[in-house]
Amino acid sequence: MDFVTPTSWPTTPTAAIALQNELRSQVRLQDNLRLPVRFVAGVDAGFEESGQVTRAAVVVLEFPTLQLVDYALEKRPTTFPYVPGLLSFREVPTILAAIAALKTTPDLILCDGQGLAHPRRFGIACHLGLILDCPTIGVAKSRLIGTHKDVPAEKGAWVPLIDQQETIGAVLRSRTNTNPLYISAGHRISLPTALDYVLQCTPKYRLPETTRLADRLASNRGQLPPLKSSEADASEGEQMSLL
Repeated sequence: MDFVTPTSWPTTPTAAIALQNELRSQVRLQDNLRLPVRFVAGVDAGFEESGQVTRAAVVVLEFPTLQLVDYALEKRPTTFPYVPGLLSFREVPTILAAIAALKTTPDLILCDGQGLAHPRRFGIACHLGLILDCPTIGVAKSRLIGTHKDVPAEKGAWVPLIDQQETIGAVLRSRTNTNPLYISAGHRISLPTALDYVLQCTPKYRLPETTRLADRLASNRGQLPPLKSSEADASEGEQMSLL
């Protein structure tokens, strides 16, 4: 995947917030996807050595079958503290290294975190999408900001997430009678389209398959399913060594 990695990253919250405010006007919330979407990716990050090492994972699934076709795992020293609202500065440098290692270019990326549903309208999905110039969606397990009405219990139901009279995302019931997800556009995608793809990527569990598998790899919890390719057998040993 071709992209330009930033040559430097802010090292303080003040500098990070200033960069978010500078870049947020570049985010595009209209659909601009390469169609048909053939590959969807999920990204996530975990931490080792008491947070000193970032372990970033990316998985690529064929769409709409959701079969695993590619993945990568990278580890880098953690260079930014944990600060709510500044997740991208802690995770994205290592996530970019993992994405650079892919053999398959995703058409759409689902991020474990916020997109527009962010105090400065520039969550990790916006930041990553802008760097990659790729459509991205924020799929968060918890609310960062905004208010919403109760979500009906059935799968597929959603209500708007509102902040300062602006719809910044949607609260989506991805599985009947489970806690909802907080969906927001990241870059080059609209909220209705983002909801559609998230639901198509969530056939069974609460989380999209992209997020489930990326979390499994990033958190070192269990094996990934075999790759859908002629190289699956050759990759099995590598997969075991990563996990």
